Amino acid sequence: MARHDGDPVRFKVGNSELTKLGAKRYDFSDPYHLALTMRWPNFFAACLAIYLAINLAFALLYDLVPHCIANVPPGSLADAFFFSIQTLTTVGYGVMAPQSIYGSVVASVELTLGLVFTALFTGLIFVRFSRIKAKIIFAKTAVVARHDGVPTLMIRLGYDRAGFLADAEARVTFMRLQRTAEGQVFRQSDDLKLVRSRLALMVLTWTLMHEIDATSPLLGFTPESLRAADARLIVTIRARNHAAGSEVFDMSLYDAADIAFGMIYQDVVQADATGRIQADLRKLDLVEPEEASP
Repeated sequence: MARHDGDPVRFKVGNSELTKLGAKRYDFSDPYHLALTMRWPNFFAACLAIYLAINLAFALLYDLVPHCIANVPPGSLADAFFFSIQTLTTVGYGVMAPQSIYGSVVASVELTLGLVFTALFTGLIFVRFSRIKAKIIFAKTAVVARHDGVPTLMIRLGYDRAGFLADAEARVTFMRLQRTAEGQVFRQSDDLKLVRSRLALMVLTWTLMHEIDATSPLLGFTPESLRAADARLIVTIRARNHAAGSEVFDMSLYDAADIAFGMIYQDVVQADATGRIQADLRKLDLVEPEEASP
């Protein structure tokens, strides 16, 4: 099936902005997904627009047949509109009421629709509020420096809540452009082996490390060759929020320009005067030259 035409769809993954052609920005054939992914202001605006449209449509039906609603003068669209609101919300003040078969049928249909609309709106609100955010923060820069004498890629994470995440699992994927012997260009993807890919408890910070040894896909790359290959690092984290009892997921993407060679992260974890361990997450992004470390 041919894809539809349309404007380019731009979206962000991490710090990178990507563009899709032939994709839908708003897929109205899947209203559930659309309702869950749109921003809160857009969600409420859409619900309000649908609500007003339904009431206006029924007001026009009431106004179509004069005297079908008691105490609604013929041609008074405003009174019919407010009667529609009272019916849709099942309020029923008693001043206006159906007084014909036609009015009763239309009001019954609207009452049923009002119950369905209220149930759907309540359900969507609950689903949107019940989704737990991971609140994992990623350092803006990935660094490459020596660790125990081995060149190592490092990416630092932090948990931006009180408490902890349990059974955290990390995955880092290295993507870059490759040219085949036939001259075709494709995007090569390799998972990087991490020194530690699982963490029982993520409380303060976690630095993901990949040793750039003879088996590493990163071997031989420089800042210039990474940019030439349009290289990217994709970091995904899965963990369990113990307090909420649910799994959380987060991800970040690093462009070649976000990978700093010869730099290390500044310390963020230290002990206070009483010997209690503390982490200053405000320093999560701070890096310094490798030679400056003690």
